[in-house]
Order: sequence, then structure tokens, then C-alpha cells
Amino acid sequence: METWRDGRSRATDATEAIRAALAALGVAEAAWSGVRPLVTQTGRPYVDLGTLRAEVVEQLAEALRSKCH
Repeated sequence: METWRDGRSRATDATEAIRAALAALGVAEAAWSGVRPLVTQTGRPYVDLGTLRAEVVEQLAEALRSKCH
């Protein structure tokens, strides 16, 4: 159970991080309201990004590219 809780905590933290990044880019909350944490039965953490509008993904990709250079 502790493994699952640790996974849930990591998934939740990662979800909050991507939500904060999208908000910092000026993306409206309605555009990323489907972003949510997921945890497998074995405790593996994931973030479900849901369906994002193309312009949101383009903004996110541009921000990622600018961090790489």
C-alpha cells in the first residue's frame, strides 16, 4: 500500500507541476482541466494529459524547446 501511496503522491505532484507550467504560459484552466494523476495497481505513477487543443500543445512544445537551447 505504501508503494501505491508514494506513486499517487508522485503522480499528483507531477500533475500540479504541469498545470502550473500551463498556467504560467497563459493557458486558460478550461483548456487543461482534464489533466489528472493516475496510478497503476503496482504503484507506477502517470499523468493523463487528456485531450489538449493544438495551440496549447504548440505553446508547450515551444516552451520545452526554449529550455533545451
